Amino acid sequence: MLSARFTADGSFSLHSDSFAESFHSSDGALEEANSKFVLPAQLDRFPGGRDLRVLDVCFGLGYNTAALMSALPNAGGPSLQCWGLELDRSPLRLALAEPTFQALWPRHVVACLEALSAEGCWQDSDRQQSVQMLWGDARQQLQNLPKDLQLDLILLDAFSPGKCPQLWSEEFLQSLASLLAPGGRLLTYCRAAAVRNSLRHAGLELRSLLPKAGEKSGWSSGTVALCSKDRDQTPPEMGPCWCGLSVMEEEHLQTRAGVPYRDPSGTDVAASILKRRQQEQALSHRSSTSAWQRKWGLLRQA
Repeated sequence: MLSARFTADGSFSLHSDSFAESFHSSDGALEEANSKFVLPAQLDRFPGGRDLRVLDVCFGLGYNTAALMSALPNAGGPSLQCWGLELDRSPLRLALAEPTFQALWPRHVVACLEALSAEGCWQDSDRQQSVQMLWGDARQQLQNLPKDLQLDLILLDAFSPGKCPQLWSEEFLQSLASLLAPGGRLLTYCRAAAVRNSLRHAGLELRSLLPKAGEKSGWSSGTVALCSKDRDQTPPEMGPCWCGLSVMEEEHLQTRAGVPYRDPSGTDVAASILKRRQQEQALSHRSSTSAWQRKWGLLRQA
């Protein structure tokens, strides 16, 4: 069951009783889409005349794709090709029924979201933009993306790893990483050590999203994972809203919190994945996460 919520910036969101988790931070659904996905995407890297290929994992209400589309120039921008992965059609439908949600977006973005809800696809030949929904389990729907696709951006916005480990497993993250073009970026609100380790094991360079002043997260607001394959230079250490991982964050990866979620078959339910990880953590010789928290004075933030 889904229930309506309005976040601190006035934007509409939802709470899932099934996952016992809200779709967005209470600080603001729109603010979250812009600060954690649009800003670190650095859309000005994509000039007119070239393709911008995006995968929105856990499309939900559509905030991340809508915010990205809204940030692109009205004319002369890149040719957008976007794919959305989503299990549940209800969040987008409920969002479109809320007038304040529709009022957030330019007309063509609302038209896109309405078409996706009704038909699963949208195309604007004048703007050179297209969006295609793939409804169902994201682990299987990855197989239905175009062959040899290389993505510039992956927006990963699943429910938290403790609630939805299926979409944070080492295997799923490796599959996502393999889709990135050289210079591509995977962007997520998640700072979990298990997720960061899996992204690093997949060959991506890690950066930490800088929290805003007063943000409850304190030491990191999320993760930017950069693809450097086939490139001679190292990805930038600093960006408009990120920096390299601190010593504290690197030590976090070495604790038991860094044990990855594993889903070898790509079909396991959440309970099985969580149990497998708990068993691996119990046998691990890694240092405890609580010891790391005490060292860095984080117990009050945990």
